Amino acid sequence: MASTPIANNSDIRFLGKVLGDVIRDYGGEALFRRIEYIRAASVDRHRGVAGADKIDPGLDRLSLDETLEFVRSFMLFSMLANLAEDRQGIAAEPGADVEHAIARLKAHGIGADQVAQLLDNALIAPVLTAHPTEVRRKSMIDHRNRIAELMRLRDEGVAETPDGDLVEEAILRQVALLWQTRVLRFERLYVADEVETALSYLSDVFLPTLPALYARWDRALGSRVPPFLKPGNWIGGDRDGNPFVTADSLRLTLARSAEAVLSHYLDAVHALGAELSISNHRAKIDAAVAALADMSGDGAASRSDEPYRRALSGIYARLAATYRYLTGKTAPRPGALKGQPYHDPAAFRADLATVAHGLAARGGESLASSGALGRLIRSVDIFGFHLATLDLRQNSAVHERVIAELLKIAGVEADYAALDEDARIALLRRELASPRPLASRYASYSDETASELAIVHAAAEAHQRYGVAAIRQYIVSMAQSVSDLLEVHVLLKEAGLYIPGDAPQAHIMAVPLFETIGDLDAAPAIMRAWFALSEVAAIGQARGHQEVMIGYSDSNKDGGYLTSTWGLSKGSTALKPVFEEAGIGMQLFHGRGGAVGRGGGSSFQAIQAQPAGTVQGRIRITEQGEVIAAKYGTRESAATNLEAMASATLLASLEPQRLSEADANRFEAAMEQLSGTAFKAYRDLVYGTDGFRSFFRQMTPIAEIAGLKIGSRPASRKKSDAIEDLRAIPWVFSWAQARVMLPGWFGVGDALAAFPDRGLLREMASDWPLFASTLANLEMVLAKSDMGIAERYAELVQDRSLADSIFFRIRDGWHVTHDQLLDVTGQARLLEKHPALESSIRLRLPYIEPLNLLQVELLKRHRAGESDPKIEQGILLSINAIATGLRNSG
Repeated sequence: MASTPIANNSDIRFLGKVLGDVIRDYGGEALFRRIEYIRAASVDRHRGVAGADKIDPGLDRLSLDETLEFVRSFMLFSMLANLAEDRQGIAAEPGADVEHAIARLKAHGIGADQVAQLLDNALIAPVLTAHPTEVRRKSMIDHRNRIAELMRLRDEGVAETPDGDLVEEAILRQVALLWQTRVLRFERLYVADEVETALSYLSDVFLPTLPALYARWDRALGSRVPPFLKPGNWIGGDRDGNPFVTADSLRLTLARSAEAVLSHYLDAVHALGAELSISNHRAKIDAAVAALADMSGDGAASRSDEPYRRALSGIYARLAATYRYLTGKTAPRPGALKGQPYHDPAAFRADLATVAHGLAARGGESLASSGALGRLIRSVDIFGFHLATLDLRQNSAVHERVIAELLKIAGVEADYAALDEDARIALLRRELASPRPLASRYASYSDETASELAIVHAAAEAHQRYGVAAIRQYIVSMAQSVSDLLEVHVLLKEAGLYIPGDAPQAHIMAVPLFETIGDLDAAPAIMRAWFALSEVAAIGQARGHQEVMIGYSDSNKDGGYLTSTWGLSKGSTALKPVFEEAGIGMQLFHGRGGAVGRGGGSSFQAIQAQPAGTVQGRIRITEQGEVIAAKYGTRESAATNLEAMASATLLASLEPQRLSEADANRFEAAMEQLSGTAFKAYRDLVYGTDGFRSFFRQMTPIAEIAGLKIGSRPASRKKSDAIEDLRAIPWVFSWAQARVMLPGWFGVGDALAAFPDRGLLREMASDWPLFASTLANLEMVLAKSDMGIAERYAELVQDRSLADSIFFRIRDGWHVTHDQLLDVTGQARLLEKHPALESSIRLRLPYIEPLNLLQVELLKRHRAGESDPKIEQGILLSINAIATGLRNSG
C-alpha cells in the first residue's frame, strides 16, 4: 500500500474554489447552490455531523439536466483532487528511489559494483496496454496536464506564464475549458485512437523523463549505467480477442512511434546545432569530428570555422532522411542538406558519440556526458527508432486453427487438431527443422489464417525497418502445452523470424501466458518440457533468458483474491528451479491491472514481495487503463513511479531475504491453508450459487459499461453471458462501480476466521512482505467499498429472494473480512496505520456516494424502458465520474 503524503490541502481548496467559480459563471447561481448544498450535506454526513445522516440529500429534486451537471461537477472535483495528490507524490514510497536502494544494499555489504553488474543484464519495462478502464477522453487528460503544469508554476511563486498570462487566471481558463469539454465519446475507440493516446504518454512524458532519471542514476552509482529501464507497448500488437488489431494496425503503431521519436531527435539535434558554436579558432578540433563535418555537405561560409555545427548539419540531414524513409513523410523542419538515411539507431548514435568524444578529448567532458548531447545519446540507447518495444499477443486456440489449416493445405497433416500432444510436438519440430515454408502464395486461406500470416510478415518488416528491438516478444494467451509455443515458432518461420539449423535462432521470443489457477499450477511442468527440446534450450541459452507471463486478472476471476495472489507467488517460486536446471535466466512478465482484484496496488511493495530469486534484475509489468494517467500523466509523477520500480527491482534482486528458511516454511504452509479456505468460499459463491450470473448482471452496470466507448476490445471473449467468458476487466470494473469490490476481498475473511493460530497470522503480517502487501491492498479495497450503497444496487435485481440471499452472503462476508483484517493488523479502524491514504479516500467518499445513488436511480429508469437519451447519458457520465473518484477501479 502506498504510504501517501497527504495532498496539499491548500491546493485542493484552491482548485475546488476555482471549480466552484466556474460552475457559478457557466451554470448559474441556482445550479451552484444546489450542487453546493448536496456536496456540503454529503461531507457533513461522512464527518458524522449531527443531523446529517440522510444518505441522499436533495438528489431527488434534481432534474435530468441538473443531474448531468451535478455528475460533471463531482467528477471534475475528483479529477482535480487526483491532480493535487499526484503533484504531491501520491505514488511515492519512503525510500522508493535508487539512491536509497543503493544505501540499503550497501548496509548489507552489497556495493555499487554488484549493482552495476546486475544492471548490465537487467531489464525493467512498464508496458502500456489499451485495456478499457481509462474512461476519460484524451481532451480531458490534456486539460488536466495543462493545469498540473500551471500549478507547478504557482508553486514556484511565478505570477505569469512564459506567454505573459497570469498563472491563476490561466488555471481558471483551463478549468472552464474542462467544464465545457464533452466528457463522453460519441464513437467507440478504434485501435488508431488507442495508439495516439499511448503515444501522447510515450512522447510527452517518457521521452523527456527517462534520460533525466538516468542522469540521476549515473550520479548515484558513480558511473554510466546501461539502459536497463525501457517502455513497452501492447497497443497495435495485442490481437487476443480483438479482431480490429491487424497487420495494418501493427504498421500504423510502429510508423507513428517512429515519427514521434524521430521528431524528438530532430528537435534535439537542431537545438544542439544552435548550442555547439565552438570555433576552430578557439579550440582544437578532433580529427573524427572534422571528418564528420567535411562529410556533411554544409558549405555555409557563416559556419566555416564551426565544425560541430557543420557535423550536426550532416547528422540532421541524415536523420531527416531517416524520418522520410520510416514514416513516408517529410520531416517537420526538412533542412537544406540532403543525406542518406541511417540504417539503424546504432549508426545515428555512433555519429553522436563522435561529437561527444571530440568534446571530451579537448577537456569538454561536461559538454559531452551531460547536458543536451548526453540526454540525446541516452535517448537513442533507450528508445532507438521504435520508441517502445511492441509485443505481439494472440490466443493459443487461434494458433492451433491456423497451423492446422497450413498443414492441411500443404499436404503435411490432414487433421492436426486430432493429434495428441506428443504427435503434435514431433510434427512441429520436424517443420521447424526444415527450411521449407508451409504457406504458398498460390493457395487460398481463411481470413483468420491470412491475417495471422500477415502479422508475422509485418513483424519481419518491422525488424528490417526499425531494428530488432521494435518487437521482441510474442505472448501466447491460454498457453497450456509445449505445442502452443511451438506453433508460434512455426508461424515465425514463415516470415524468416525463426531460422532452423545447427544453431537455430528465434528473433522473436515465444512467451507463454499462464492465466488461471490451473495454468499456474501446470506452468513448471510445461516449461521443463519446453526446455527439454534441444533447439529451444539452445535458443534460450544463447539469448540468456526466457520470459514467462503470469496473469493476475483471470487467476483472480477464477480463484479469488487470496488464491490468485498465492498461486502467482507459488508459480513464480516453482519456476525458479526449472530455469536453473536449464541454465537460462528467468524473466517474469506480470499482467497487472489497476484494481487490487487485477494485481493493483503499490508496484514498489509488489516487486519487493516477489519470491526470493525470481526477479533477477529482469521484470516487465503491464500498466493499464486509468493507472497510466495516474502514474504517467505528468513528468513528475512518471519520474516518481519509474524510480520506485527501479529501486524495488534492485532491492528484490540483491537484498538478502529477511525470513529464515524455517519461518518461510511456516508462513507458506499457513498461506496454503488460507488459500484453500478462501478458494472454496469464492468458488461456492461465484460459480456454485444458482442465479449468481443473473444477480451480477442485474446488480452491477455491466451491461451499461458496454455502452461506454472506452476501448476497441469486446467485453467478452465469446458471445456468452457466462462469467467464465467475461473479460476480467469489466468483471472487476462492474463490482467497483457498485462499491462491492468483490474480486478484491471475497473469501479472505472466511480464511482468516477459520485459521486457528492468530499469533502466526500477526507474525506473517509483520514479517512477511507478501502477506503484508496482500493485507495492505485488501485494506484499501475494503475502505473504498460500501455495503450500504451496494445494497441500493442489489435493489436492481428483479428476483427479490435471489437478491436478498446472495447480497446478504456478500454483506456478511464483507463484515467478517473487515473484522478479521483489523484483528490481524491490530487496528481499531481501517487505514489507522496509513493516515495519508485514509485522508485521500475520505476526501473522495462524500463525492462518490451521491454519484452512486444517482446512478442507481438512472439505472432503474433506463431498465424500466424510459427512453430519454439524457438518462443513458447520465448513466455513462456517472460511470465515468465514479471511476475517476475511486481511481484504481479497473
